[in-house]
Amino acid sequence: MYKIEFRDVSKQYPGAVSHAVDHASFGVGEGSICVLLGTSGSGKTTLLRMVNRLADPTSGEILIDGTPTVAQDAITLRRRIGYVIQQVGLFPHMTIEENVRVVPSILGHTGHDVDSRVDQLLWLVGLEPAEYRKRYPRQLSGGQQQRVGLARALAAEPAILLMDEPFGALDAITRRRLQDELLRIQREMRRTILFVTHDVDEAFKLGDQIVVMSDGSVMQQGSPVELLAQPANEFVSELVGTRNILRQFEFLPVTLALEPVTDGRHPTITADATLLNALLELIRSGADALVVTDTQSGKSQGQVTLRSIARRVQASSTVESALPETTYDHGAAASSRTEGKVTAT
Repeated sequence: MYKIEFRDVSKQYPGAVSHAVDHASFGVGEGSICVLLGTSGSGKTTLLRMVNRLADPTSGEILIDGTPTVAQDAITLRRRIGYVIQQVGLFPHMTIEENVRVVPSILGHTGHDVDSRVDQLLWLVGLEPAEYRKRYPRQLSGGQQQRVGLARALAAEPAILLMDEPFGALDAITRRRLQDELLRIQREMRRTILFVTHDVDEAFKLGDQIVVMSDGSVMQQGSPVELLAQPANEFVSELVGTRNILRQFEFLPVTLALEPVTDGRHPTITADATLLNALLELIRSGADALVVTDTQSGKSQGQVTLRSIARRVQASSTVESALPETTYDHGAAASSRTEGKVTAT
């Protein structure tokens, strides 16, 4: 069962000619990061806001743990779901400590346990409690404020975290650091995260599953690898950058460039490696080929060479000529972000 499920969900605001969300159906697995990716006006934020009932569907239904959201009290539901937005929304008259503990206080939690929880959360988001507890939001940088906003959203230990372009207003360096921080926190806490962005690189870095939207409709859903290797149509291909060679190197698995093994004495690389991992190791080692081994069993699956990698990238660069015009659904899938292991033999 999905943690969050969208069943034929549509939303049309009063007086609007078209739907903000048009018959969206997909599921989000527990403990995964699902990224809603699309251009402005594609319906991403509307879809997100319907999860915690800041808006309700015109038709269809959204289920959390199998229960429709509209069957749950909106206030109670929101208190169980973390919500992080671009504007942060910290209370300026409250200290950082008070901002983080505001939700537990609303839920009736007080005393030493909450104090310890505040310290734990500030450490978790990379802010030393002794230094930041008594500061006010105006005394923090934009990136630090976003960290506090994330800590506040996690304070009630929500199973679900909604994030609406939380890093969009930050500079590139701070944005990358907070993305890394989010991935670190996710490895420790395994929350179900629905993350809105229009930035493809951010989506590919964070998303186990990516849902591509346009004009309120779901164009395709799948892992970064699936979107790159098998885009559903020209819109998806153009958005994710099928012809972006660097992106292919970063995300496509080495197994897509396999050829028969010619010499088992070559260095090995595990099957969860990317084309970029393999390319760098071929250059570093000076080897003619790398033997690709199964991540679990260690058995050989084939080999890759500079030529086989080049052939795979060239094949991807011509994929648009055969793309269908209709939309396509790959289904939910989690992508591996682990780096391949290389062993010299």
